[in-house]
Amino acid sequence: MKIILANPRGFCAGVNMAIHTVDEALKIVGAPLYVYHEIVHNRHVVNDFVKKGVIFVDSIDEVPGNQTVIFSAHGVSPTVRNAAKARGCTLIDATCPLVTKVHMEAIRYARQGYNILLVGHAGHDEVVGTVGEAPNAIVIVESPEDVQKLSFTDKDKLAYLTQTTLSLDDANVIINAIRERYPHVKEPPSSDICYATTNRQQAVRDIAPEADVVLVVGSRNSSNSIRLTEISQNTGSPAYLVDDKSEIDHSWLKDAKTVLVTAGASAPEHLVQEILDELIATYSGSVEERHIINEDEHFELPLSLRVLRDGGAVKSR
Repeated sequence: MKIILANPRGFCAGVNMAIHTVDEALKIVGAPLYVYHEIVHNRHVVNDFVKKGVIFVDSIDEVPGNQTVIFSAHGVSPTVRNAAKARGCTLIDATCPLVTKVHMEAIRYARQGYNILLVGHAGHDEVVGTVGEAPNAIVIVESPEDVQKLSFTDKDKLAYLTQTTLSLDDANVIINAIRERYPHVKEPPSSDICYATTNRQQAVRDIAPEADVVLVVGSRNSSNSIRLTEISQNTGSPAYLVDDKSEIDHSWLKDAKTVLVTAGASAPEHLVQEILDELIATYSGSVEERHIINEDEHFELPLSLRVLRDGGAVKSR
């Protein structure tokens, strides 16, 4: 069996920053340490932190007063931030800077009197946080059909933004529908879909046609991992999303001569390596690493964490 290992794959700069933030906060604050929502959408990452004393909560009410709370990479709304402040919590914001960019755009457009069409998945943590920045100005659009149901006219000031982890192809279908119906719509200064999402998707588009089967390493609540699976399937290659090697059904691979292995932006590399070891041992596989796009992005740890580490008082926006 030939195993093609996609590059780029796995952790992006935002995920690296968020995970490093929790690790560093554990060293400074100790356990228990509270994190609002899963720090990233990966079961293994979350379970590993739980073992270290991290408590993941879905409501700030679950955080005792005057404790340290970290906001996940997907971002939070001002309501959540203010609720944490009201409880006297020390806030550490591990929101990915690319998500923060979308938040700032939402705030700016709302202040300028725009109605904002947010292309994304209702209920996703990132979308919930973005809507919270301007709840009276944002409408979530999940499909071209949603665009046709909108009641805005050419006289309304309109802008659109997108969730960062969407498939570029899927987002463009909706964006084109928006442009067609509302030619005057204001676009973000640059694409909101993150570089890592785009790069991992491009690698799959380029390589998947060569593969008999595609294995995507990632959790089922990871939007970008699901998109990688869908893109693989759209190329005509059967694709399966697996959290780890235990989820591989070997009947998928019985006739496969070439297998592509990739990973979503929140999937740890050690899980990829364990799958490679499994395939090599079971099928006498040989690995070819295929480099499609080089990545060198790096995000600094949150200022609030650096201040806390240096013994200062944390101020939050």
